[in-house]
Amino acid sequence: MNVRNVMICALLALPLTAVAADDPAVAALNQRLTALQADMQLADVARFEKLQAQQAIAALAKAKRRDVDIARYLAERRVAIAEAAARTAVARRELDELERTRGELLIEASRREAARARQEAERLRVQTQIQAEEAERLRLAAEAETLARQDAETALTSVAGRQQQRLSSAQQNAAKLAREEAELVSGQKLPGSKFDNRGEVFTFAGDAFAAGQAGLSAGARDQAKALAEYLNIGRKGRVSIEAYDSANGVGQRRAQALKDALVAAGVSASRVQVTGKKAASTRARSAEVIIAP
Repeated sequence: MNVRNVMICALLALPLTAVAADDPAVAALNQRLTALQADMQLADVARFEKLQAQQAIAALAKAKRRDVDIARYLAERRVAIAEAAARTAVARRELDELERTRGELLIEASRREAARARQEAERLRVQTQIQAEEAERLRLAAEAETLARQDAETALTSVAGRQQQRLSSAQQNAAKLAREEAELVSGQKLPGSKFDNRGEVFTFAGDAFAAGQAGLSAGARDQAKALAEYLNIGRKGRVSIEAYDSANGVGQRRAQALKDALVAAGVSASRVQVTGKKAASTRARSAEVIIAP
């Protein structure tokens, strides 16, 4: 366990924030966080998110009257993120266990099949007089074994698929909460996004840049500010920027301008890679920011 994990464990072991007398939301959030810690399945996961939630509740308890609403919202978001992260970790653990069970079942089936083959070979050696009948019996047994293995494989694949869907749903819910927090903290709206096989993709529309130019519009700069907050709050993967224009070099400059805006808003430059595409931008898309899963 590294120093960071040790510090998180120590902080989580401290008593939860005292309840503010004038805000029952603090008590309710503390109860949710306590329940999360008390659950044996969830106690040892999402420690960092729980610590962030505990700190947010403490900030709510100490918030001045003018800051109570935003502090309460942030505390609620942090607790929800901690709950979602814990459920995601447990789902991933269960999926790993299913994969191990599947491997063990396949190994055991292979061992049984090998032992059966050895027994049949010995039996055929001493009973050559009934070779034809025995061969037919073995053919039927092999077909039955194949069907049984196919049934087991189908059942395991179905269970694993459902578990993967649960994991994906939990991850997307956590991302949604992080997007809401990023927009609230930055005061700006994020660009539209979707999930595909590349990861989470944010799309900047055609009006993010002037025609044939690489400078970001005011609206695109606001979106980049919100996106930087999201990257720093909820998404820690590597980031790829792809920008488009039919003129030579403009796509690359656009991608670099978008990276500069993210870096200026606090995103580590080492996380971001840029690529220019020599293809016409459209009203719907001039650049994409792709966050790897």
